[in-house]
Amino acid sequence: MAIKKRANKISKQKKEENAKNDVIEVSEVETDVLETSTDDDQSKHVKKHKTSKKKVKESKRIVFLLGAFVGILIALYFGAKQNGNTDFDKLVNFESLQDYLDDWKEVLPSGLQNVLSEFNEKSPGEGKDFSEDFAVGKAMKLENGLEAKYPVVMIPGVISTGIESWGLEGTKECPSQHHFRKRLWGSMYMLRTMFLDKACWLKHIMLDEETGLDPPGIKLRAAQGFESADFFMAGYWIWNKILQNLAAIGYEPNKMVTASYDWRLSYLDLERRDQYFSRLQQQCELRLATTGEKSVLVGHSMGSQIAFYFMKWVEAEGNHFGNGGRDWVNKHIAAFIDISGSVLGAPKAIPALISGEMKDTVQLNTLAVYGLEKFFSRRERLDMLRTFGGVASMLPKGGDLIWGNLEGSIEDSQQNNSDTFGNFIRFEKEVGTFSSKNLTMADSIDFVLDNSPEWFNRRTREHYSYGVASTPQELKENEKMFNKWSNPLEVPLPNAPDLKVYCFYGVGNPTERAYAFQEEENKDLSKLNVSIVLNGEKPSVFFTDGDGTIPVLTHAMCHKWKTSPNYNPGNSQVKIVEMKHDPDRFDIRGGAKTAEHVDILGSAELNELVLKVASGRDDLITERVITNMTEWVANMDFGFE
Repeated sequence: MAIKKRANKISKQKKEENAKNDVIEVSEVETDVLETSTDDDQSKHVKKHKTSKKKVKESKRIVFLLGAFVGILIALYFGAKQNGNTDFDKLVNFESLQDYLDDWKEVLPSGLQNVLSEFNEKSPGEGKDFSEDFAVGKAMKLENGLEAKYPVVMIPGVISTGIESWGLEGTKECPSQHHFRKRLWGSMYMLRTMFLDKACWLKHIMLDEETGLDPPGIKLRAAQGFESADFFMAGYWIWNKILQNLAAIGYEPNKMVTASYDWRLSYLDLERRDQYFSRLQQQCELRLATTGEKSVLVGHSMGSQIAFYFMKWVEAEGNHFGNGGRDWVNKHIAAFIDISGSVLGAPKAIPALISGEMKDTVQLNTLAVYGLEKFFSRRERLDMLRTFGGVASMLPKGGDLIWGNLEGSIEDSQQNNSDTFGNFIRFEKEVGTFSSKNLTMADSIDFVLDNSPEWFNRRTREHYSYGVASTPQELKENEKMFNKWSNPLEVPLPNAPDLKVYCFYGVGNPTERAYAFQEEENKDLSKLNVSIVLNGEKPSVFFTDGDGTIPVLTHAMCHKWKTSPNYNPGNSQVKIVEMKHDPDRFDIRGGAKTAEHVDILGSAELNELVLKVASGRDDLITERVITNMTEWVANMDFGFE
């Protein structure tokens, strides 16, 4: 305390001296202006001016050195904390350090003051950093005694799985041999190939337009094993945090697997070309035979759609189907975990398949948009995405029932919009037939199909459906048609009383929901019919609640499964946990409390929930609904409920 008082006294004396100097300098300046200057006066004035400059420089130097000193202390503190070294605590106590910082706070620049304030808020003693490797798993094992129980099958989302080249031929202009076993998707090699040889990269990554499979001479396959989806590329983790925390409670390769797949393919083509669903079926049967336990399916994003499709496929009869019998799911699957699932689609898939655009591309600055257009144009992106049969599965399902119409959407009451989200694509002005009317979600899907090549239209209708069943009988009949299995509004959950369903998803992160489009006046130049408005006076992308990629309405199906015997004939238990997006501003991936669409896989709470299900301790899970989803779904008119 004596040191603190002395510092306060010194600080007070310095302030008084500075005040006196200010008065003297002002009077001197006034004298110089009023009196006729002499050579001696000028030399004195120059000396004073130099002295004043010197004082300013010295004060700046002091502030810089003090800032550097504080920064070093903070770095040392956290470095010692991270390495488990307690010697630093003997060197300096955090509370006494804070006393010194308070004494000097007024002298520091405002930017440094803000950093110190946040540093003070995040002082040690708040608790363990659960964003660290293995932290959640270790804590859950210590506190709740969690240990490995059910075999875990992890199903990644769209674009998450690495894609490798396995062909040797290629084409005359683009040979494949030098790409052998290299990742043309999901690696730094992908970026290098894109930049140095974009034409050949596109020729390899795009699928055949007519067959929806590999082009002649080219063979790309999904990477396998945990490495296929733990990192998208060096430093950017996807499933790695979940793998680490599962390992912390006793999981190893004999009790968990990553069911990677070529997300470019239509769902049934995954079976026709790669026997994906057959291998997944055999994996679950093998785990039951060797461990005596059913499996837990963990799907993220499009992976949740794949998991739902699999549960319908495996019990269906016929060629290319599972033929497992009506009770296969009840016998082999303990739980289905839907993490930020897109079971009812994602609105951003529509502009991607209309003009090759989405929020991430249109919100760039003008120079960046120009550069992207020159390097990888909207037309090139559109042509590539249309060949990916899997992307069409992401188109929103449910039409007016879920997404609203031009008169209104169920979300509008919360958003206080002057317009409705049901007005999904709105045109600024009418130029021609393409912009003659605004479009609902259902209209937009028709617009995509009607203005696409015949092969895209035909294959999309062959593999997928986007409507709503009108009767319980229709729900049952639809189970015989494989193009309905990707839409849970047209087929029910398996009749599996012992199956448990968990929906874990993020909310509170603005998510694209509707768009302002324009018809291109020079279609030959842009090579597009319509595109999202750029640099307009009004917004071109409209946002709603969600996780940054998937709007909250996409999760309406989870709430319907919870209450409807028609959509949940086995009365399977359904638990829903909504997670508020609360990112750490000092962590580029959001930290332990993020609920962003991809980064949620590193969220401490999400990892806790997955571990509780996998270890058979779902009694520790408390449901939580933050949004109005329960009320909204209850007010939706399904017609036969």
